[in-house]
Amino acid sequence: MSRLNMGMQLAVLVPMGTLLIVFDSRSWWEAGVLVVGVAAAVVAVVRWAKDDVLAHAVPLLATCAAVWLFGVLVSGSTTAFYSITVVGPLIVPELPRRRVAAAVALVAFVAAGGAARLLVTSENRGGTAFEYVLVPTVVVIVVLGFMFANRAFYRVLAELDEAREHEAELAVARERIRFASELHDIQGHTLHVVKLKTALAEKLVRRDAGRAEEELREIHDLVGDTIRQTKELAYAQRRLNLVGELENAKNLFEAAGIRVRIIREAPVHGRAGELLGQVLRETTTNILRHAQAGQVRITLAENGITIVNDGARGDGPPELRGLSTLRERLAGEGGELTVSQTGGEFVTAAVFPAGEAR
Repeated sequence: MSRLNMGMQLAVLVPMGTLLIVFDSRSWWEAGVLVVGVAAAVVAVVRWAKDDVLAHAVPLLATCAAVWLFGVLVSGSTTAFYSITVVGPLIVPELPRRRVAAAVALVAFVAAGGAARLLVTSENRGGTAFEYVLVPTVVVIVVLGFMFANRAFYRVLAELDEAREHEAELAVARERIRFASELHDIQGHTLHVVKLKTALAEKLVRRDAGRAEEELREIHDLVGDTIRQTKELAYAQRRLNLVGELENAKNLFEAAGIRVRIIREAPVHGRAGELLGQVLRETTTNILRHAQAGQVRITLAENGITIVNDGARGDGPPELRGLSTLRERLAGEGGELTVSQTGGEFVTAAVFPAGEAR
C-alpha cells in the first residue's frame, strides 16, 4: 500500500510541479529555486513511503520554507507554497506527539509567510491577500486533513494485519490442541489399562502365574500397538476421514481470516480418501504457518485433490519436510504428489491413477 500510495502521489506531484514552474517562473534562477522545492517534495514522498520521513524532517521543512519565503518576498511567485503544502502534511501526522499543535503551526507559518507579501508590494491588496494568504492556507489545511485521514486508514490496516496474524497463530494453536487431543486419545486409554493390568498381574504372580503371564503379554501387545499408533500420528500416517478433514480445514482457514472455496467434482473412492486427507491436513498446516494467503481453493476429484492458495512468497516453492514424506508415501501407493508455484499462487496436487484410487 505504501508503494502504491507513493506511485500515485509522484504521478501527480511531479507533473503538477513541473507545470507550475513553467507557467510561474519569469527567469531561470527563479525556476531553479522552485525546482529545489519540487525536488524536496519528491524526496519527502519517497522517504514517507519508506517510513523514515521524520529522520529528514528538518532539512526538508527548512528547504520548503525557504522556497516559500523566496516566492513571497523576492520572486513574487504565487505557487511557491506548493512544496511546503506537500512536505508539511507528510511530516506532521507522523510526529510521535503534539501533532495538532504542529499542524496549527504549519498553517500559521504558511499564512504569515503569505501575509508578508503585503509588506513588500503595493499591488491590489485584496488580490494579493487572496493569492498569497487565502489560497495557500486553504490548500495546506485540506492536504493536512487528507494526510491525517490517510494515517488513520493505515493504522486500521496495520491493526487488521496484526489481527489476522493473531488469528493464524490461534488456528495453529487449535491444530496443536487437536493433535494433543488425538495423542491423549491414543495413549490415555492405553496407560489407564496398563495400570490396571499391571496391578492385576502383581496380585496374580504368586496365586496364578499363568494368568499373570497372560496379563503381561497383553500389556506388551497393547504397548506395541500404542507405539505404532503414536508413530502413525506423528508422521501423519494415521487413518483420516477426508470429509472431516475438509470441515476441519475450512474452520481453521476461516478462523485465520482466509476465504475458502471447496469444489467437489466427484466423490473420492477407496484408500485414496485417507491419503488425500493427510495431504489436506499437512497443506492446511503449511498454509497457516508459512503463507500469507487471502484465499484458498480446494478441488476434489474422484482420484485426487488440488489445494491452491494465493499466499506464495519468494521465487519458488519452499522445501516442506511434511509434504516430502507424504510424496514418498503416495508414490508407494501408486499416487503422485506435486507442488508448484506460479506467480503468487502455491499449488499442492495429489492424484492417483483411476484404478489405484478404487
